Amino acid sequence: MAKSLIINRALLVFMINLLGLLVQPSSAQLRQNYYANICPNVESIVRNAVTAKLQQTTVTVPGTLRLFFHDCFVNGCDASVIVASTASNTAEKDNSINLSLAGDGFDTVIKAKAAVDAVEQCRNKVSCADILAMAARDVISLSGGPSYAVELGRLDGLSSTSASVDGKLPLPTFNLNQLTAIFAANGISQTDMIALSAAHTVGFSHCDKFSNRIYDFEGKAGSIDPSLNRTYATQLQIQCPRNVDPNIAVPLDPISPRVFDNQYYLNLQQRMGLLSSDQVLAEDTRSRPTVNNWATNSVAFNQAFVAAITNLGRVGVKTKPSEGNIRRDCAVLN
Repeated sequence: MAKSLIINRALLVFMINLLGLLVQPSSAQLRQNYYANICPNVESIVRNAVTAKLQQTTVTVPGTLRLFFHDCFVNGCDASVIVASTASNTAEKDNSINLSLAGDGFDTVIKAKAAVDAVEQCRNKVSCADILAMAARDVISLSGGPSYAVELGRLDGLSSTSASVDGKLPLPTFNLNQLTAIFAANGISQTDMIALSAAHTVGFSHCDKFSNRIYDFEGKAGSIDPSLNRTYATQLQIQCPRNVDPNIAVPLDPISPRVFDNQYYLNLQQRMGLLSSDQVLAEDTRSRPTVNNWATNSVAFNQAFVAAITNLGRVGVKTKPSEGNIRRDCAVLN
């Protein structure tokens, strides 16, 4: 009996470890300076294109960041979210949850791709997936956040369907268990999830994503979500009155909405997380210590964010010719 228990326990440990391996992000053949001998100036080319786009509109920052996240969580970081729908296929970008992705995010990648392909040595040599990863890094650093070396070598995905998006992305109503689970499904730890959530230090949200917190919370007439700062809630009601135009949006970070910093965590401490999936990080005792640490230590946050977005960039990458290719047009499958 004892021997049987030992064997069964060993088998259980083996299966748990195997499951962990199956969901780990795979860096596969990604590496820094991947294009050194293919398109040596690719990073400066992309950065110049992103800088030019940012000068046109600050939406470039959150738009590009959110595009990267939505891409990686659906069949991996393969630029499949950029593919346009056709008469015979509804692509990822037209799934209902992706309809709010800012057009400026897509345009950033399209413009950077054009700039890269304008160099003969680089033409059709750099994937849209890698351009998106570089652009995400650039919008972070250009808006005050950390800069970091990007691992490269991704191929572009061979398919993009709306159906593949269902259930793959976190919702603004998620609690900590739900957030942790959906990130874990992509091999991303809870600590990395808390770090990546700080992308909400830039950008905006439409009123309908949080109206349930400021009006008739949980069906009680006139009530407000008790985890929401009262003064902040009143400001939000002014910005988002009942029956407001659905196109109206407000900053996710009301203090420094155009700067990538650790203000996100300071806001959470003041119960000024716009979405309930933001505020829960400070309300739940399991995640609160991390929030408090990064609210007071911007260096530690920057380091954690770089580690987290590097792990995000490894999710489901395709590096074999059988898995992907380099798209000539980011919006059209080859």
